[in-house]
Amino acid sequence: MKARILLILAAAAFLFGATAYAHHSFSAVYNVKDMIKLEGNLVQFVFRNPHSFVFIEAPDQEGKMQRWSLEWGGAAQLAGQGVQQRTLNVGDHVIITGQPSRAPGEYRVLLKTLKRPSDGFAWGTKQGETFD
Repeated sequence: MKARILLILAAAAFLFGATAYAHHSFSAVYNVKDMIKLEGNLVQFVFRNPHSFVFIEAPDQEGKMQRWSLEWGGAAQLAGQGVQQRTLNVGDHVIITGQPSRAPGEYRVLLKTLKRPSDGFAWGTKQGETFD
């Protein structure tokens, strides 16, 4: 009986571990060998775990305005790097660099750096300002 319970627990641990590992496979969703730059206005900031999101309106490669979804670190991790829920506000003009989605026509980016020229705020430019 104890052996059966241990086997079930081991199987559950394996499945949970595999799921957690797959969750962090950014290279499956984003082209990690490419980098793009976006400049636009913030329309929403979702500060949460396990990942925060920044949404901006910025032109695509043809100059047409799009709503971009930028995946960022979790709230707990970002808070440890000085980012809070009120750090970014709707209407902020931002400059972003990141890795684009692998899916053609999808306006989704893995955020690598964020700058707000109006007051000099920047993230991703100093040592330790990363997420995984």
